Amino acid sequence: MKTYDFIVVGSGIAGLSFALRAAEKGRVAIVTKKDREDCNTAQAQGGIACVESDEDSFDLHVEDTLIAGAGLCREDVVRTIVSEGPEAIEDLVKLGVSFDRDPESDQFSLGMEGGHSKRRILHSKDTTGLEVETRLLEAVAKNDNIDVLEHHFAIDLITTRRLGFASPPRCLGLYVLDEKKSEVVTLRSDRVILCTGGCGRVYLYTTNPKVATGDGVAMAWRAGAKISNMEFIQFHPTCLYHPEVKSFLISEAVRGEGGVLVGQDGKEFMHRYDERKSLAPRDIVARAIDREIKVTGAPCVFLDITHQPKGFVKDRFPHIYNTCLELGIDAEKQPIPVVPAAHYQCGGVQVDVNGLTSLPGLWAVGEVACTGLHGANRLASNSLLEGAVVATRAVQDVMEKLPPGQEPEFFDLPEWTSGNVTDVDELVVIYHNWDEIRRLMWDYVSIVRTGKRLQRAATRLQNLSREVQEFYWNFKVTSELLELRNLVQVATLIVDNAAQRSESRGLHYTLDHPDRDDKNWLRDTVSSRV
Repeated sequence: MKTYDFIVVGSGIAGLSFALRAAEKGRVAIVTKKDREDCNTAQAQGGIACVESDEDSFDLHVEDTLIAGAGLCREDVVRTIVSEGPEAIEDLVKLGVSFDRDPESDQFSLGMEGGHSKRRILHSKDTTGLEVETRLLEAVAKNDNIDVLEHHFAIDLITTRRLGFASPPRCLGLYVLDEKKSEVVTLRSDRVILCTGGCGRVYLYTTNPKVATGDGVAMAWRAGAKISNMEFIQFHPTCLYHPEVKSFLISEAVRGEGGVLVGQDGKEFMHRYDERKSLAPRDIVARAIDREIKVTGAPCVFLDITHQPKGFVKDRFPHIYNTCLELGIDAEKQPIPVVPAAHYQCGGVQVDVNGLTSLPGLWAVGEVACTGLHGANRLASNSLLEGAVVATRAVQDVMEKLPPGQEPEFFDLPEWTSGNVTDVDELVVIYHNWDEIRRLMWDYVSIVRTGKRLQRAATRLQNLSREVQEFYWNFKVTSELLELRNLVQVATLIVDNAAQRSESRGLHYTLDHPDRDDKNWLRDTVSSRV
């Protein structure tokens, strides 16, 4: 058993930001299931939304966030995170993060994205997340108080309830699979912080990296923590449509710089759906594209930014430009083929603005958590902002509630026992179930839903869940099996929450109840095992 003052699960902006601050107070372990840079943060293109201009204000940013969230944002949380944004940006700059600046004024060069009323997106070309991730990892590498455990897959949280202790419920640590040694280790801490990102891989088509399998939500659910609003899965409107590249995002910032959506005929269509046209919030744009594709029978729509001067796209979006060019698409001369794809989970482990969950000893920060910032639909580029701000608040909250040296009764945790299990005999079964989950979620629980589709999904997921549980208990744990177990659990939570909400709001749109119902549904959907 290895003991730490803090255990952070995940190595994106939320996890690394928390770890760097917590390391000033005690020993920290960062548990990450692949390489440390494998996370959603490193994939983020657009930037970080933050008020940094005299023409902007906190009130405007709050208002834009509330409008996008379709009535389900917690205004106090929104205001707190928005108002503490500039300080979080200052901290990132001190760590060496280089945001683009105007060459004449040296002020931040601020971008525009859908749903924003002002330019407020700080960016580093079109690889902002990679810049942030790189600088944070450099700082972590220099800190002797932080252990980074790569290729360590968190299996389950250890709680007093799980161990059958009579003491009040709380989190005590977690069991982790060391993939390189193929053995399970026990990590002990009274302060566990989930920063595991989202669950985009539960869908067939997604912009997310392979690690985004909903592990944190599934673990928290099994441990008894409350889960909220999992029906609100954001589909990014513009994922590159190309047979050789399945999950490449075309940043919303492209539309912010004048890119317009057009159909196969080259004509714009967004004016038929929203007065903000191609700069409408993501839920509206994604549904509009989905509708256009179904009505016309075309495989995709196109994002056209060819009207910009020569060299503009190459300079402002070098990663997007070069990736497209390698595939034979010159974005300065021809429109980019795009389709919607699963992108961001707006629900998650229910927490307060400090990341505190319903399970004592457990905090959650970033996409894995549901603070109330995003409501029913996330405003573009608010996610990295949330991760940075709430990580800082979470450290402060931990130190107030349970500072190192003031732990409750100490427990010597039992080692992991495998029992009479054997090696997985046929991985093809795991891969088949994985594919089936992702396809049924895409077909039945994606941008447009119906009660019948949700019921079909629920029925099949019940059967898959039984199959996966049988596998889990009869075979030695592997990363493939653990991801499958988490995927089926998260898929079930999404379907259950979607079936509960008898209205259409934000990212949840059902043909059975196409209107918003504030009388009955101006509230969260909450799931809990306890």
